This record gives sequence, C-alpha cells and structure tokens, in this order.
Amino acid sequence: MKPFPWSEAIGFGLGVLRLPPEQFWRMTPRELGYAIAAVRGPGRAPIDRAALDDLMQKFPDMPGGE
Repeated sequence: MKPFPWSEAIGFGLGVLRLPPEQFWRMTPRELGYAIAAVRGPGRAPIDRAALDDLMQKFPDMPGGE
C-alpha cells in the first residue's frame, strides 16, 4: 500500500483551492477527492495489456534509437 501523498494533498488544498488551513483539515478525504476531480477532471484508467500490444504493433521502436 502506498502512503498517503500528504504534500500533494496539502499543496492542492492550500495552494490551488486556497482553503484556509482550518477548512482544509476539516475536509474528509472523499471531499478532497471530489474537489480535486472538479478542478482536474475525472481520472482516466491506464490502458490494458491488449491496448498496449496494439500500440506496440502500430508504432514499433526503431532499431538503434532512430
């Protein structure tokens, strides 16, 4: 399990949302998540293996880094 990204959360809450510290610390993680989604838009899931294989077929790496 990854640790909670406190520095990013605090930076977003205080810096982007410009919340006073009291309001930030009263928010639930769910409320903070909704606020982040409202500003950044919904997150996208990473592509699956089949989609990656398809892209690799369409755009193969060039030998020698060309």
